[in-house]
Amino acid sequence: MTSLTVLWGFLSMIVAYLVLALVDRWVLQRGRKGPVQWPILGATPEILQNYGFFNDWPVQYFLRDGLTFSCKMANLTYTFTADPANVEHILKTNFANYPKGKVFHENFDAFLGDGIFNVDGEIWKKQRKTASFEFASRKLREYSTVVFRDYSVKLASILTDASSQHQAMDMQDLFMRFTLDSIFKIAFGYEIGTLKPGLPDIPFAKAFEITNEVTSSRFMNPFWKLQRALKIGSEAVVIKSAKEVDDFTYSVIKARKAEMMSSTKGFGKGDLQSPGKGDLFTRFMVLNEEGNQQFTDKNFRDTLLNFLIAGRDTTAVTLSWFVYMMTLHPHVAQKILEELLNFEESENAVSRVDINSKESMGDEHFNQRILKFSGLFNFDSLLRLPYLHACILETLRLYPAVPMDPKSIVDDDILPDGTAVKKGGMIMYAPYSMGRMPSLWGPDATEFRPERWIVNGVVQPESPFKFTAFQAGPRICLGKDSAMLQLRMSLAILCRFFKFQLVPGSVVKYRQMSTLLLAHGLHVEITKRLD
Repeated sequence: MTSLTVLWGFLSMIVAYLVLALVDRWVLQRGRKGPVQWPILGATPEILQNYGFFNDWPVQYFLRDGLTFSCKMANLTYTFTADPANVEHILKTNFANYPKGKVFHENFDAFLGDGIFNVDGEIWKKQRKTASFEFASRKLREYSTVVFRDYSVKLASILTDASSQHQAMDMQDLFMRFTLDSIFKIAFGYEIGTLKPGLPDIPFAKAFEITNEVTSSRFMNPFWKLQRALKIGSEAVVIKSAKEVDDFTYSVIKARKAEMMSSTKGFGKGDLQSPGKGDLFTRFMVLNEEGNQQFTDKNFRDTLLNFLIAGRDTTAVTLSWFVYMMTLHPHVAQKILEELLNFEESENAVSRVDINSKESMGDEHFNQRILKFSGLFNFDSLLRLPYLHACILETLRLYPAVPMDPKSIVDDDILPDGTAVKKGGMIMYAPYSMGRMPSLWGPDATEFRPERWIVNGVVQPESPFKFTAFQAGPRICLGKDSAMLQLRMSLAILCRFFKFQLVPGSVVKYRQMSTLLLAHGLHVEITKRLD
């Protein structure tokens, strides 16, 4: 009898829930925007079902219901928007009401710590002020130009060798190595060495990726805190990987401090005038020594790792999607090549090497041409490549490095489109979805068409609240010019000397993370351009 009673009670609960769900679906939700909202569960079942392509999931509702909708996930209400007016309100007009917030900080604390991308309020303002001054430095720009050029040439030499050996390469892996080496050099003045011959596995690099992936997934894992307390599942993995990241970073900080302190003359502003002393660590150490700032090792770790995180993954994924676009649109790659050849000609063909036969040119000769060509580029000369610039912007429009950006809601508010948002909820503006909206970009919004950016031969910028690849408002990306410098430098060299073709059977899709990484890499066959 007891078993039947329990069974009857259980079945009654199921029936009651289904009745409640039907009433809610067909009566209370009639005309409501967004996905089906289940009692208690909200949209959680649908979101979990679509987690593998979560960045595409809101597009259907934006197209059907308009550019904003809300839904519940677990115990939080999320508002999704692709409306530029709403984005401007969130990022600028009512900026103080939409901080990163406690949820974001907790999720990324093991990775970002108290760095600029994971804090709000006075801590953020102080870091922003210091970083703004440093990124405006001409010395840092000149140092970055040299670093990006050197590592671009290293990357190109690897592709030369792969082409000669008819070896397919995972370009995303190469780009992750390229950006890690170069950004680490700029941040810490330290050679990490992932692009060395043989492409060695660096434990720090692997731990870095794991920590990034697991902390990003916490937004969709309501049980992560329990897993962390019990040290099980992905949280057991991230405890180990985060420690590896910290141990390596602190060891580099210690070594760089010892290196600088070993000078019998000490150090100061004069260090910044010395060749090779333009890295951020040196600059911050000088500020520390002069008493303008007080940095602990934890401050160094958080500040410099945040720049590394921002500059490494975002640039690497943009490079990867760019090359993917070139494999799909060879006519675009040809137009870039023509622009580069015209540029080369305008420089009196300084980079050309006289040869009797293209077929007989060896790798050493080919790499010499690459080195000479790279010498043509600096921050200003790269601005003379508008079509390449337009192709980079078009890649970022369709494949933004950060596809969704969550913000907390401090107080009740009304968005410009009339949507009411409540204190304690979250709002997500969606750059990935925005790039696919015909109402924003026209009927060809989903097509890769760089020409949309060019008017009378000049690249025309869009509103940063419509094209949100670099954020906007007070949190606009400080490293935008540095990122564009690295993208232009590396892609000018690669597009001038190589053709890329997808390996047959390759599956190209993104992995669900905070950045738009390709889930299976980007495996391509490489052919040298001998013109």
